[in-house]
Amino acid sequence: MTCYRHPDREAYVRCQRCEQLICPACQVESAVGFLCPDDAGGTPEKLSRQRSRTQLGDRPRLTVALMAISIAVWFLQLSPIGQTVEVYFSYTPLATTIAPWQMLTAAFLHGSWLHLLFNMFTLYIFGQVLEPMLGRARFLALYLVAAFGGSVAVLFFSNPVSSVVGASGAIYGLMGAYFVLLRSVGERAGQLTGLIAINLIFSFLSPGISWQAHIGGLAIGAAVAAIYAATRRPEQRQRQIISVLLLVAGLVAATLFQVNNYGI
Repeated sequence: MTCYRHPDREAYVRCQRCEQLICPACQVESAVGFLCPDDAGGTPEKLSRQRSRTQLGDRPRLTVALMAISIAVWFLQLSPIGQTVEVYFSYTPLATTIAPWQMLTAAFLHGSWLHLLFNMFTLYIFGQVLEPMLGRARFLALYLVAAFGGSVAVLFFSNPVSSVVGASGAIYGLMGAYFVLLRSVGERAGQLTGLIAINLIFSFLSPGISWQAHIGGLAIGAAVAAIYAATRRPEQRQRQIISVLLLVAGLVAATLFQVNNYGI
């Protein structure tokens, strides 16, 4: 068995994406295992130079932007118009038909500075891994669809007159997605499983925390990642987009069903 780029060299490792054999000189280490230079976007030497430039200041820009929006909204919540912001942008299931945007905007509001701090820290930890792995468009889709999924779970299982805020549904979606992506390439996820379990137990035991949003976000984030993992080849891109849109359509249908049950 020889390397596809160096036929004179022995190779015992396959690229996690295209499954071509690669020698040690062509193995690019990533969060999902070893990739070949074609799938990684360059040789190990080229990527090492790019990482050096990255360490000088470049960051996962979309993750940072999502954090900046949440922090800016938090300051708006502290301002004289804070009550108005919360009324219009926090999610109340009973108001779904008259303010459907709340199912997404609630993910950018927070109930306390500690709530904000914990969520932003977790967002940065998972975002700096998942954003480069998925690309900005797919990462943003994952984040927003998971947030939507969390709100749908709140609609089904929470008090319809209670308002909820927080990015936790979206962030649990990132956790679920990372778990699925690790498992899809055969990597162990024992520590992550324990972290998710601890956070879920904390959600159930702590009053005032919407465990419904956590469960919904976790499940939908895992579902989106499963779609990504099953359609990761370039020629499957259209199928991937359609599959994610069908998942969103299912969430919309579930929302309409429950809204109809409430008679609102």
